[in-house]
Amino acid sequence: SNHGGMIVHRLMMGDVDDPEIYAAAPLYDWMQTEKGKWVTEHSLTEPYFSLRPNKYYGYDIIISAVFNDKDQTWFALKYQ
Repeated sequence: SNHGGMIVHRLMMGDVDDPEIYAAAPLYDWMQTEKGKWVTEHSLTEPYFSLRPNKYYGYDIIISAVFNDKDQTWFALKYQ
């Protein structure tokens, strides 16, 4: 379920044995970016992620966040 959040970013990861553990590094790196910092500061809850197998035999890391209306509009204008 998406907890009422919106998808803010997708990262791709190769095929690994334990994707939950391997996701930590690219997630950490993304959170240091300007976009990642903005999302972390403005999300009403902790940003969260889900993993989905992709067609390239790896995984998509799908990061979601919950914003108030003003921040959701700002995010859409700035990053989408």
